[in-house]
Amino acid sequence: MDHNTEGIQAIRNEDYEEAVKAFTEAIDANPDDPIGYINFGNLLASIGREEEALKAEKFFQKALALDPGSMTAVYGLAGLYYNLDRYEEAARLYEKAIRGGIEGADAPYMLGKSLERTGKLKLALPYMQRARELSPDDLQIRLSYGILLASLEMFHQAMDELTFVAEHDPDNADAHYNLGVLYAVSTQQRGHALSHLEKAFTISPDHIQAREVYNMISQSEE
Repeated sequence: MDHNTEGIQAIRNEDYEEAVKAFTEAIDANPDDPIGYINFGNLLASIGREEEALKAEKFFQKALALDPGSMTAVYGLAGLYYNLDRYEEAARLYEKAIRGGIEGADAPYMLGKSLERTGKLKLALPYMQRARELSPDDLQIRLSYGILLASLEMFHQAMDELTFVAEHDPDNADAHYNLGVLYAVSTQQRGHALSHLEKAFTISPDHIQAREVYNMISQSEE
């Protein structure tokens, strides 16, 4: 087993000290191989602290200096920037990763989320739709797609997406909250709106928004 494989196995075992050791040995043994730097960058990025994030950025940049065509490094750096709220940079890199051949639903989903975070909702829509097409059973993707559709006032399609999520995950507080708001705004069906909002804060008692909207609608009926 090579050092990179050892490091990945150590991460799966949640033995992060061993993972650091293994990836360090991988880099020492093959300093011109970008894989060790990418793996080390992913490990540091997963820790979540700013100090480690800055170190992770350097590892990804080193990997790209060695291999500018490494879409794995581009994708890892994009994820790091997203978690650091650097959404415009993340969007550029996610788009580059997709154009460079990164497959699957996660890349267009994260590109859509990055664009959404920068307020570019219309630009985000085709990427979120593509993610939904690639992974139609992924409830998080369907939820995010539904919320984006609602934000763009595409209410009928949003209702379909959010209803799908609520039916397949009845304890999804966010799905019920957004359905409640959607019923209130787009159909004026207050009974359905109140029912979903009540489910949201019953499932998640700290869902303050659901309770506030519920109270607002209830008081407007009086």
